[in-house]
Amino acid sequence: METPGSQSSLHRANLERVVRAVRLAGSLTQAEIARSTGLSAATVSNIVRELRDSGTVQVTPTSSGGRRARAVTLSGDAGIVVGVDFGHSHLRVAVGNLAHQVLAEQSEPFDVDTSASEGFDRAEQLVTRLIASTGVGADKVIGVGLGVPGPIDVETGTLGSTAILPGWGGLNPRQELAERLGMPVQVDNDANLGALGELVWGSGRGVKDLAYIKVASGVGAGLVMDGRIYRGPGGTAGEIGHITLDESGPVCRCGNRGCLETFTAARYVLELLRGSHGPDLTLARMVQLAREGDPGCRRVIGDVGRHVGMGVASLANLLNPSRVVLGGDLAEAGELVLGPIRESVARYAIPSAARRLSVVSGALGGRAEVLGALALALSEVGDSSLLDASVPLVAGVS
Repeated sequence: METPGSQSSLHRANLERVVRAVRLAGSLTQAEIARSTGLSAATVSNIVRELRDSGTVQVTPTSSGGRRARAVTLSGDAGIVVGVDFGHSHLRVAVGNLAHQVLAEQSEPFDVDTSASEGFDRAEQLVTRLIASTGVGADKVIGVGLGVPGPIDVETGTLGSTAILPGWGGLNPRQELAERLGMPVQVDNDANLGALGELVWGSGRGVKDLAYIKVASGVGAGLVMDGRIYRGPGGTAGEIGHITLDESGPVCRCGNRGCLETFTAARYVLELLRGSHGPDLTLARMVQLAREGDPGCRRVIGDVGRHVGMGVASLANLLNPSRVVLGGDLAEAGELVLGPIRESVARYAIPSAARRLSVVSGALGGRAEVLGALALALSEVGDSSLLDASVPLVAGVS
């Protein structure tokens, strides 16, 4: 029996620290593990050897800074996680392992404003099909991450705004999917998961303080503070789309006037172009036309960028992030939208906040949210359970 402070309990704690560092990063060299955990190089070397012998991690040759090194990842057969992303017009599912490798992924069109029940039926079918395609048994699923395009009430687990998804009012998405799959499910809104995806796999790697701005049917922000998603006590942190820009402006779906969303979201800006570009214009098509030189589309995208930049400037003044990552279809416009965002930030943010802020496009495109859902599931994996599931460890002490 281990007692607090004993050598065996300290050793167990060190094992869990190493497993946690590797689990969250996906792959680390032994030197990076030492820096991340604060353990000595000798202790890390001994623990990695022990974890490798038990089958918990695998070690492969690599290079770091031009020198030979060894990359440590969790064993590929230690378990799998599932990510489910409900967008306003799609359903996307991915299956990955604990080494941060995506094993299967598929997206299909779906109007999230229709029946919630139909959406979960299709999610259940797609999850079951993709797990089967990997050849890994469903009993190896350790957790599921679920993303929905709306704020989640932290206390109840239900969607916090019926104005955003009226057909989902009173629904507990986590509970609904968990009952269908018979698996543990964690849920968050799409902007938070986009931030998490970019933080782990994309343009936010190596950054501890960032904001992920998604401009699509609505406008939201996922906030990362000191390396963690910040949700706020009610789960509504990051609702940047409802910053008031003009109190005499258009009425927003939230009931206020002149919200940032009314000047930037697809449902509003596309109306400015449909008279000249037809009723079937989409945000993705508008971006494509702008990149090809269409003057009307370029003007609208520039205006959207300037308005988004005003919201970003407010975030910079309040939270002082070091990076803002732009996601959604609008990010494909590149400098056509990033340039105007930076101009507004330079004008409206205090100089010290603007000077330290970089504004970049997301690296993951439409996959950011589903990869963030995988990262959410990975973040909830218990390090102790991973150790207990392995071959009994050597009883030595590091």
